[in-house]
Amino acid sequence: MPSARGHWSEDAACRSSEPDELFVDGNPRQKQAKAVCTGCQVRTECLAEALDNRLEFGVWGGMTERERRALLRRRPDVTSWWKVLDDARRDSEQPQAG
Repeated sequence: MPSARGHWSEDAACRSSEPDELFVDGNPRQKQAKAVCTGCQVRTECLAEALDNRLEFGVWGGMTERERRALLRRRPDVTSWWKVLDDARRDSEQPQAG
């Protein structure tokens, strides 16, 4: 989904980071990279793009390549991660009936 300024990536928390900071090996460095995603306003869009396009490297939407591969294996039926993630976000934003 485009942001008010254009492409979602223009609003990404990592937009001012060095790309090499998001394409790292090793758990401690990946944790640091994932921390950049915490609270990012376009995290869903970022993750959906990585999953829909089967991006193999880097941290996208707070998930490492290994985490994304595992998710893709668990849900091979999904044709649009954007729809799945957007629906989940909308569901979580709705007030709970009580």
